[in-house]
Amino acid sequence: MKQIIQNFKTGKISLKELPSPALQGGGILVKTVNSLISIGTEKLMLDLARKNIVAKAIDRPDQAKQVIEKVRKEGLKTTYQKVLNRLEEPKPLGYSRCGEVIGVGKNGGNFRVGDRVACAGAGYASHAEIIFVPKNLAVKIPEKISFEEAAYTTLGAIALQGIRQAEPRLGDIVFVMGLGLLGLITVQLLKANGCVVIGSDIDNSKLKLARELGADHTIHAKDSQQVDLVKDLTRNQGVDAVIITASSKSNEPIELSAELARQKGKVIAVGNNIDFQRTILYAATSIF
Repeated sequence: MKQIIQNFKTGKISLKELPSPALQGGGILVKTVNSLISIGTEKLMLDLARKNIVAKAIDRPDQAKQVIEKVRKEGLKTTYQKVLNRLEEPKPLGYSRCGEVIGVGKNGGNFRVGDRVACAGAGYASHAEIIFVPKNLAVKIPEKISFEEAAYTTLGAIALQGIRQAEPRLGDIVFVMGLGLLGLITVQLLKANGCVVIGSDIDNSKLKLARELGADHTIHAKDSQQVDLVKDLTRNQGVDAVIITASSKSNEPIELSAELARQKGKVIAVGNNIDFQRTILYAATSIF
């Protein structure tokens, strides 16, 4: 079968002919019909892979700590060789796709050969002709839903989880920070939930698209008057929740969210591992 893989040492992406995965217990084999390219996530992996080892370590401090611990236990030479070997391993790309079931393993759940399914999970729902996926990372596609639409299932689930964490009520004002694919799905789900939605991004075309998809107001992310504009739109109260769907290496989204949210408002970071000082939020409770 054909599969798209990445050499994490060089960043090179290639289409390879690889053996098909084996059918295992607790899951299913699926033949791909549509596979979604998540531009933000996959570009992030591409950019990271193209960096040298030192830059990779700076970008992934969690893994750098694991390497340091291995050096202490196994020595520098052994650890260095293991790191190089790990970097040489091909990495599959993709995590949201759909297709038809061609095999069901023992305890593979309520699936049958021929079922139309949407699949999720990095390392499982990759860009490949055939995949094996655990039963809890697959779901049957309703008859009225096309394969092309079903390929977005994982992204929709991520957006929905962010909204559930925010627990918005009818009429709540929610600020969506970042209007990429995930942010635009979030906008639409919030509107379906009866919320007033304010969206921000650095791309004017995305601001326009967000308005077409239902956003009530949009603000350019570089506008120095963002906080004042939100004050005007919320009668000086602040928004009920901020959902961060933007990718950033800095604490700026969190710091801005503290200024945008009302007292006891919620800030939800979707898919981001952001390190921040809690005092930023504590100090912001009396802003509005």
